[in-house]
Amino acid sequence: MFLDSLNWRKRFVEETPGDSISGGGPRQVPGACWSKVDPSPVPNPTLRLWSNEMAEMLGIERGGVAFLGGNRIADGMVPFAQRYGGHQFGNWAGQLGDGRAITLGEVDAGEQILELQLKGSGITPYSRFADGKAVLRSSIREFLCSEAMHHLGVPTTRALSLVTTGEDVIRDILYNGNPAPEDGAIVCRIAPSFIRFGSFQIHALDGNRSALEQLARHSVKHHFQGHSIDDDEGILEWTKHIARETALMVAHWMRVGFVHGVMNTDNMSIHGLTIDYGPYGWIEDFDLGWTPNTTDAGMKRYRFGNQADIGGWNMARFLEAISPLMDSPEKLNDVLDVYYHTYEKFHTKMWMDKIGVDNFDEREIGLVSELIALLEGTEIDMTIFFRLLSNIEEPEIEHLKFAFYNIEEVSMKEWEGWLIKWWSGLEGSPNRQKMRETNPKYVLRNWMAQLAIDAAEKGDFNVADELYDLLKLPYDEQPEYEAKWFQKRPEWAKNRVGCSMLSCSS
Repeated sequence: MFLDSLNWRKRFVEETPGDSISGGGPRQVPGACWSKVDPSPVPNPTLRLWSNEMAEMLGIERGGVAFLGGNRIADGMVPFAQRYGGHQFGNWAGQLGDGRAITLGEVDAGEQILELQLKGSGITPYSRFADGKAVLRSSIREFLCSEAMHHLGVPTTRALSLVTTGEDVIRDILYNGNPAPEDGAIVCRIAPSFIRFGSFQIHALDGNRSALEQLARHSVKHHFQGHSIDDDEGILEWTKHIARETALMVAHWMRVGFVHGVMNTDNMSIHGLTIDYGPYGWIEDFDLGWTPNTTDAGMKRYRFGNQADIGGWNMARFLEAISPLMDSPEKLNDVLDVYYHTYEKFHTKMWMDKIGVDNFDEREIGLVSELIALLEGTEIDMTIFFRLLSNIEEPEIEHLKFAFYNIEEVSMKEWEGWLIKWWSGLEGSPNRQKMRETNPKYVLRNWMAQLAIDAAEKGDFNVADELYDLLKLPYDEQPEYEAKWFQKRPEWAKNRVGCSMLSCSS
């Protein structure tokens, strides 16, 4: 079975207000949730990366490159681009929308209905001054990270395929006046829906209560069964659900050392899924102030240690958007309390799991605070440190030395003191199984993705395929990969574009 034989649905376009014009160039589209638009044909679509897991979930075989490259539309597909707004870096940006993503439609896969979207498939009414295309480097990063995050246990959108298009796309990678041609590519990404916080914001700030209510009813009907927006209590329970899922997602980011890089409200899924993989990164050393996004280098709004608070700020903007549906909107303040309480609960539990503590009180919480201070004061690889800690048989710093970048600068006495306190407090028996299930051995570090990109730009996708296989089992030892991929950041990557710094250019 291939894409053209799937059971396509069109719930979103049937139940929410749409654009009266089909296709066309960039424009304002007041009152609409979507615009019909077909993907732009490309000269030479070639299938490069494929997720067998997602194909199995959809019940399809490898192939369908004409559809995945945007050159064909199957019966039942009603391609559209979604309209939404958003706060970008804290400022309201007005109408945004799918500027380079086009949803092919929704597929009834039996147990669930999934939305399939082509990212990089051409111009839409929301492309503004851009071309609607995507380049190979950002597409590889999206494909690999979507699947890697899923296997890490982090809520995320998924990816089915990566297709190169056979055309050049002009990009200025660092926005410094040096545009250059790059290989074009399209990723097919998958989620229950791609509805965002900003999907509601655009109607609230336009004062369009009707569109806001229709979108909310559609969302609750299909994605939050058991909830209702018929009264204030129903809306409160629905938004609390979203708050809890969002808090869980951010707590998972902190657990594995992931930095989203661009937590604008238009990049926040109502499903609590990690969405829109742009200038993301994993912290190489434990730096709460680190951001991979060059656009955010000065303000560091979306830095690693600020993600939980930004999640709350974004949640507040979502609640503001929902408030016109409430008789007593002040009740929504309770939802923010739910977000922060849920985050603290998940975050604390994940830290306890990381150090193998089953039952904890103020002593263990203090132990974590001491550890965080040590990690911040030392250039140390977070992923390697916690993985080595998961396996030590005695509290000796010697077993952790591989995680440090400059061992001669490390205060051994402080580290040994913490190790002994941790070890003795757990009577020499941390829950190692829990630690190994919480602390991954392999994550998609920027330098790893860059090696896959470098090879792919020369026509070799073997490195990308190897990383895809490796990251399907991130908690397993996989000794055949250890010497190559269980490594600290190499020196060449310390200041390399694509490794230490990324932009939204894609």
